[in-house]
Amino acid sequence: MRQISADYIFPISSEPIKNGIITIDDDGMILNVKPENTSEHIEIEYFKGVICPGFINTHCHLELSHLRGQITERNGMTGFIKDFISKRTAFTEQEIQEAISDAEAEMIRNGIVAVGDISNNSNTFKQKAKGNILYHTFIEIFNLDPKKAEEAFENAINLKSQLETFNLKLSSSIVPHAPYTMSEKLLKMIDDFAAKNKSIISIHNQESEGESELFISNSGIMYDAFITMGLNADLLRKTGVNSLMSTLPFLKNAHKVLLVHNTFTSKEDIEWAFSQISNLKHQIYFCTCPNANLYIENKLPNYNYFIEKNARVTIGTDSLASNWNLSVLDELKTITKYYPEIPIQTLLLWATKNGAEFLESTQLGTIEKGKRPGLNLLKNIDGLKITAETEVVKLV
Repeated sequence: MRQISADYIFPISSEPIKNGIITIDDDGMILNVKPENTSEHIEIEYFKGVICPGFINTHCHLELSHLRGQITERNGMTGFIKDFISKRTAFTEQEIQEAISDAEAEMIRNGIVAVGDISNNSNTFKQKAKGNILYHTFIEIFNLDPKKAEEAFENAINLKSQLETFNLKLSSSIVPHAPYTMSEKLLKMIDDFAAKNKSIISIHNQESEGESELFISNSGIMYDAFITMGLNADLLRKTGVNSLMSTLPFLKNAHKVLLVHNTFTSKEDIEWAFSQISNLKHQIYFCTCPNANLYIENKLPNYNYFIEKNARVTIGTDSLASNWNLSVLDELKTITKYYPEIPIQTLLLWATKNGAEFLESTQLGTIEKGKRPGLNLLKNIDGLKITAETEVVKLV
């Protein structure tokens, strides 16, 4: 048994506790959380800084870890796609597996205890089966041709079955990649499967400006890039409304939906999404990956929109193909740099409790009796403000 204290404890489920004390057993279960100790007979481990639950990374592409430093920065989404296609196969199986293992170790060092991870192949399954981190795997599909929807979906079913052969305890969902890579038929198939299995769904959303232009008018930089790449223009959906409005109505039966990136999501988009909840059967979460947004588009979402609408926001790191490292704290540092008015309590809510709720983990996300959330120490906190010098130390 250990008793741990710090300048502040942020349980997230309740208000911060100054000089609070957390009692945990040898397996990391929270036995008690209480105010400052008044007894001189209890040995307490005291740390300077803030203690919070382990971080939840709701959006990652672990299978792309071998592409670290390989993709040109700030080259836009179309530039990223072209670069990715040209470089993704120039690595051996051993290099890919070593990169995956190293990336997971990096996340653990950075206090990440659970990951919502995208898989287009089985490369990460062996590592996930070790149980070092809690993973929910999003088996991702993309295919614009409705004639190939059944084939694409069957491939996803087979990949999901492969994951289960590694470890039956590994949870997974079948999910769409992005609005611009999906036929309506394939979206409906995913939604039907989600309804039957009470699945949570993740989908990339409004990551670039060209994405919505594509749907509104079949024009813009993304449309031009697809035509240059030889894609059949007849397969590109033209709906007259943006990509979110063209896609979310087809995902009405999923248990929960995570919209990822939202770089170009407007206040009106958020309002519209919430207006659809009465017609949908799920909760909507918005995942932000600020460093990836800067890496690719050199632009961030307007976080004030999400705060104003009381949206459920989570944090993702995206992949090492589109980020400098895999650190939830570094994502929070970036948000703080550009939006210093956002309080630490809100940032930690996004980085812990909201992500745990979306991934449906009852043990993680908050420091409460009976849970095993992991404990992170945030050092070099300046007046309860995350700074460039703030560091994370995994305590439990």
